[in-house]
This record gives sequence, structure tokens and C-alpha cells, in this order.
Amino acid sequence: MVDFRGSTVYQIYPKSFYDSNGDGVGDIRGIIEKLDYIKSLGVDYIWSTPFFVSPLNDNGYDVEDYRKINPLFGTMEDVEELIQKAGERGMGLMFDMVFNHTSTRHEWFQKALSGDKEYMDYYIFREGSPQAPPTNWQSKFGGSAWEYVPSLKKWYLHLFDVTQADLNWNNPRVREELKDVIRFWKNKGVKGFRFDVVNLISKPDTFEDDTQGDGRRFYSDGPHVHEFLKELSEDTDMGNMITVGEMSSTSLDNCVRYSNPEEKELSMCFSFHHLKADYKDGNKWALMKTDYRKLKELFETWQTGMEKQNGWNAVFWCNHDQPRIVSRMGDEKRYWKESAKMLAAYIHLLRGTPYIFQGEELGMTNPGYGDISQYRDVESINYYEILQKEGKIEKEALEILGQRSRDNGRSPMQWDSGKYAGFSEHEPWISIPDNHSYINVAAEEADPDSILNYYKKLVRLRKQYAVIRKGSIEFLNQEQPEVFAYRRSTKEQELLVISNFADTAVKLEKPICCRGYEYLLGNYPQEDIGDDLRALRPYESIVLLRDTRVE
Repeated sequence: MVDFRGSTVYQIYPKSFYDSNGDGVGDIRGIIEKLDYIKSLGVDYIWSTPFFVSPLNDNGYDVEDYRKINPLFGTMEDVEELIQKAGERGMGLMFDMVFNHTSTRHEWFQKALSGDKEYMDYYIFREGSPQAPPTNWQSKFGGSAWEYVPSLKKWYLHLFDVTQADLNWNNPRVREELKDVIRFWKNKGVKGFRFDVVNLISKPDTFEDDTQGDGRRFYSDGPHVHEFLKELSEDTDMGNMITVGEMSSTSLDNCVRYSNPEEKELSMCFSFHHLKADYKDGNKWALMKTDYRKLKELFETWQTGMEKQNGWNAVFWCNHDQPRIVSRMGDEKRYWKESAKMLAAYIHLLRGTPYIFQGEELGMTNPGYGDISQYRDVESINYYEILQKEGKIEKEALEILGQRSRDNGRSPMQWDSGKYAGFSEHEPWISIPDNHSYINVAAEEADPDSILNYYKKLVRLRKQYAVIRKGSIEFLNQEQPEVFAYRRSTKEQELLVISNFADTAVKLEKPICCRGYEYLLGNYPQEDIGDDLRALRPYESIVLLRDTRVE
């Protein structure tokens, strides 16, 4: 069994990581050229988002062929070299498997469109008149989740873009096809997999209108999902790999089942409840300040709930679908460095396997695009129109995209202060923010106090202290909204993590006893804390360690 509890994963979005051939688009050789940088972080795995053949309507999450490499990113030989050279540096590759749906350009779907009944059963087709979709379910990208095919006189289901047709996992042949994809990449030396929206793969046996929502309650954590994942894991021998499932609108109980080793499904889960604490009425496109009470409650519920039932979390703030966390919950101006470090320490020392998204270790911010022409994401462009139809003026719609768009996490990696941030010699496929002049790898490698070097310390601490890898968790001072604190414990050690999420100094309503603890890490110059911690500076983070064996 892989010891993923002591590992850290670095996520790469290839299109925006490093351009090796000067066409403005990141590529696989670009990752190869930066392997020494990734190794310097101390991480164990590299998770890459898809670079398979795709029309790129959803930036690669619309796969046309699971076994071929999109020429935009490179060749199969490049991928094989990447796997080999990462392995030589002690890092394993995790590939992103999009198994809920394929591109409508996939060979299977094209055969289905031709009327081939065998391949029509690879997808979810339903009878109906052109004016009446089978249900009122809504796509997660806006509009109906059904698309009519006149030549077949049938509708097909697409929970995402209209060019992403949902696969029919009830069909054993589909499951066998997907198992073969896993075997193909395992034979190439891939050490792990991330499964995209994998808790949506099992659809109900019958379809009906949702009178309470957009349909997700019928297909999230569906009726056979655990059965399907057990089968996939067992038949491909994934138990000796690191696997993580992206879980959409999931539940704690289901995530326990997905990640409990006894269930033999997945190593861990991505759940997103903590990243909805700034959604007004649960709506991603309705802005509000982060509800810190809710955020704290969510962390406590999921962390303690998973521990009690032997589940395991993937812990993270950022990825290719999320805004930059320092812009979202920190301060990208006055307290940029302090808030980025505080947020890093809080998430990395939780119970779970931490994920770093490219540029997060630099404190990269949202790019601040001011015109819709700067956006590339299909979801963002769709919602720009939807928001205006709902009555928002252009400025308001752009303000919402500026905080919520998936493109916020997709601007190019900032390597240096040059014209194109060292990402490319050509104008990039998406714009780079001006702050790359000081937020970049070259500047931060040279600064001992940088956010980058702070991340490296956090990765080292996980390997150094068993309490971070294995300790239980207890949350402290939950009644004070801006103070986020917890204790990790084993029989030998205790770790205290105390953070202020506010941009002002705060007095602790309930002082935290620090007697016997030693200062381990902080984001301000070290001061004598004394026996009791009574106050925190703006965005301050303090990490303390105690050896309980000497008592």
C-alpha cells in the first residue's frame, strides 16, 4: 500500500506551466524542463490535468482519445520521457482520468450518432420530442443538460458542456473500456490517478424532473457508484497506487466510503464544501464575503468526521477550477506575503494529503481581467451572458467573473519578471498579470523569507514530524470567527496551529495555552509567546510543537 499520508502532490495545468517551443502554450517538454524546480519543492507526486487528444472546448476535460496525446502539448515519446525523468527524481506521475463523459468527437460517440446501437448504449440516450427534454435537469455550465439529435430522434445527457456526452456506466462494456485505459497508462509507468467528477458516474435507473433543484440530487453519489469504483480498483489493481476522486456536491458519509481503505475504492477525496463559504445562497455567481463561522464548521465537520470513520481528505485551497486563494481569502496587496503564508500553513498541517497548485507556492493572485475578450473558459463565457440576461450590467458581470472564473487559476506560471513572465517567448494563450514583476520564481528563490521558501518548509515538516502525517485533530476557539486553530496529536507529539484570517490584529476571546510548546514556524518575526497566546497580528500564523514523551 502506498504511504500517501506523508506525501505532497503538485498539480500542473500544462497549458499554463511552461512553453518549451515558443507557441504561447505550455507543453509536456516544458514540464520536463522544469522537473528540477518541482523536485526542489520536496513533493512526491505530480498531478497533470489532461493533455490527451481533445477539441479543448473544456480545456482538455472533453477527451477525444484517452490513449493519444494532443499534438498541441507534445508526443507520446514526450510523455514517456516525463514519466521516466520524474521517476529518476523520486516523483510519480498522476494522470487525470475524465471518465464521467467523453467529447462528442470521441470515436464511440461518433458511432452512436451514426445509429450504431452498440455504441448508443455507451451513452445515455432517451426518447422525446424536440420540444420536450426528458427532464428539467440543468447543465453545470448553464442551460439544459439534454441535447436533441434530430437524426436519431433522441436526446443525450450532458451534465457539462453540450460537447461532453455522459457515459453509461451501467453498460459493462463501458466499464471494461475504461479499465483498459487505466491498464494502458499503468503499463507506461504512471503511479496514480485523479478521477474527474467521479461521484457522478452512476445515474439513476429512471429519470424524472427535479422539483427542488437542478437534478444533482438524483445523480450525485448515484445508486451504483461504490460498486463501480470497487470494480474499477480491483480489476486494475489500483490498491497499490495513489488515487483521488473529485467529488461534486458529495456527502461526508459517501466520502468516508470512497476513501476508507477497507472499502478498496480510492485513496482520498476532493470535496469542495469549504470553497463555498463565500457563495451567497449556495450560488457560485453571487458574491459575498467569506462566512468564517461556516468555513470553520465545515473544516471541523469534515476533518473530525473523516477521522472518526477512517476516511482520508485531500486538503487544498487552489486548483485549475478555483480562484487564487490569496485573492479570495487573503490580501493580495498590503498583507500579500503574510496572508499567503498563513493560508498555506493552515491547509498543509490539517489531517490529509496536501495539494499545491502551480503558482500557489508563489502567492500568485487572480489576474484581474477587465474585458470579456481576455477570458477563455467556456463556463465563464456562458455565465457572462447568463448574468447579463439576469439583469447585471457589464461591469457587474465582469466583477463576478473577476472573482469566480476558472480562468483565475489558469494564467501562466510566473517564472521571472520578463515580458511574458518567463513562461514563453511568444504572447501566451491567456494574459499574464502585471504583478509578475515581483511575484515570480526567480525573485522568490533568492529571498529566504519568500512564500516559495515557506512552502518548502511546510513540505519538509510533513516528512519530519509524524504528528502531521498521523495525528488526530481537535479544533480550538471555534466561537471566535476569525481565529482558526487546531491541535494535532499522537502519543509522542502535539502540534498547535493558530491562524488569524482577519486583516486586523485580534485579541483571543479564549487564550490558548502554549506552555511546554516550542516555536516551529510562523509568518512574522518570532516573538516570545509566553505560557498563553492572547493576541494575533493581521493574518498571523503560529505553529508550535510539544514532545509529550518528556512529561
